[in-house]
Amino acid sequence: MPKGGSGLENSVCVEILSGTSPWHGLNSDFLMFKIDGSLQMECVLLYSFLEVSPDCRFKEQLHSLQSQGIMPCLRGSYDAELELQTDGNRSGHLQNGELGYGPEVDEEVVRIIAAQLAEIGDQFDKEIKARVVNDLVQHFLNENLSREEITRRMSEAVEGLARAIPSDMEQEKAMLVLAMVLTKKIANTMPSLLQHVFSTTVNYISQHLHNYIVRMLPSNE
Repeated sequence: MPKGGSGLENSVCVEILSGTSPWHGLNSDFLMFKIDGSLQMECVLLYSFLEVSPDCRFKEQLHSLQSQGIMPCLRGSYDAELELQTDGNRSGHLQNGELGYGPEVDEEVVRIIAAQLAEIGDQFDKEIKARVVNDLVQHFLNENLSREEITRRMSEAVEGLARAIPSDMEQEKAMLVLAMVLTKKIANTMPSLLQHVFSTTVNYISQHLHNYIVRMLPSNE
């Protein structure tokens, strides 16, 4: 999340800390979805990928992300253009009093892309050894690891798989699919970790693959 947030972000933080916010008590990692709208595109893509995956065994937990208000970006359309701060962090700007990011992209486009990526994910799924998934599960269960450290472990796992699994597709696409497949496999192993792994994967995709996702969208060709 960008440092030194806007007044809107600060007011939300105050509400959360004081307990007056409707989001008080939610996993702290997930509060960034409420505060940092720049994650909307990654958020919708991952959610849609998991939703259309045929072997998803945590549908109830997945749908609860919406019922808890954690997925406010699922509303038909969202903004894709992002600002880049001088330190490399992406940040939003206010449009009509709300966080906005330029031209709107139909959510259905992202869902179609997610379905296509899920088909590729089915091919990668069988290539991922259980040891890789179980190691990540243990990392997510380790309360002593920071969000940054967990994201780093996820990044290492994705990069290692990308090198180990033969594929003729471009590296960024392979890494994007592998990150989302790992999310699914971790949540399938332990559904109670869904919120934690979902937020970590969105964070990872935002940091490393955001520009690639933007390039995939028809409106940005």
